[in-house]
Amino acid sequence: MKRITGIGNALTDVLAQVSDENVLSTLALPKGSMQLIDDSRLPDIRRAMLQMTVSRATGGSTGNTMLALANLGASPTFIGKVGDDETGRFYASNAASKGIRPLLIKSQLPSGIAHTFITPDGERTFATYLGAAGDMQADDLNETLFADCDYLYIEGYLVQNHALIRSAIEMAKAKGAKVALDLASYNIVEADHAFFAELLTKYVNVVFANEEEARAFTGKEAEDALIELGKLCEIAVVKMGKRGSAILYQGERTFVESMDVSHVIDTTGAGDFYAAGVMYGLLNDWNMERCAQAGSLLAGHVIQVIGTTLPEEVWEEIRTKMKNEK
Repeated sequence: MKRITGIGNALTDVLAQVSDENVLSTLALPKGSMQLIDDSRLPDIRRAMLQMTVSRATGGSTGNTMLALANLGASPTFIGKVGDDETGRFYASNAASKGIRPLLIKSQLPSGIAHTFITPDGERTFATYLGAAGDMQADDLNETLFADCDYLYIEGYLVQNHALIRSAIEMAKAKGAKVALDLASYNIVEADHAFFAELLTKYVNVVFANEEEARAFTGKEAEDALIELGKLCEIAVVKMGKRGSAILYQGERTFVESMDVSHVIDTTGAGDFYAAGVMYGLLNDWNMERCAQAGSLLAGHVIQVIGTTLPEEVWEEIRTKMKNEK
């Protein structure tokens, strides 16, 4: 099996189910959005969470993808930055316990937290305090971090730091690695379109986008957006939610339906887990249909639980099913 290293925001997810969407309005959090919060807003968010029953897990977009890959047996590496605090220690120990090799840089800032509010329809709204995660800089990186790397996986949420992304890519490419990029969020794409275009044109081998992100980048709907993305990257993936997903590789389009799920509990990590399924297939040289099926399988299971923690018996079922689908 090939090896994968992910780089991203090392965020601890603190998740809470809310029965009344008014709490989102009170906290000035648009439903379904990802809002970055600073020190001035953090106390209000924390006070609101104190009134709720919460669960905690290692998170962040790349972190979620590496978690799923670890549960599949891929032994991924994760590069991120945390504070010298209890949250940072939790992130490191929890990641390691799941089979991830954490290469965590230390910061003087508090560790990052993604406060996640889940409404009854399964939609999640994030109030993200980056803290140490957002403090990762190009100077923090060195070539030894990418020594065991056939694929470098990057979350689009990092693109606000152009120097960091370029440095990571150049070091990984120097080791012979290919680059996979998830576009992260349509508003992130819109805000930094030119840099995304540079990355996809010059560096990226595998690109993941949902319909909104694909539209934000290409100005086109899913089918045509897939073609445009495929002109820039070796492998282009567009996720279409309940309507399935499509992969374009060497001019050939592969479509796979989404997993039939009777009740969606929480969509947190669906795209991240989908990417993990596809990347696991690429690490094992599977064909595109099998890669997409693996992605659909993982995404379909994670939306049936709160957060991204699946019971071991479910992982065993997933591993068995993926092994038998050839």
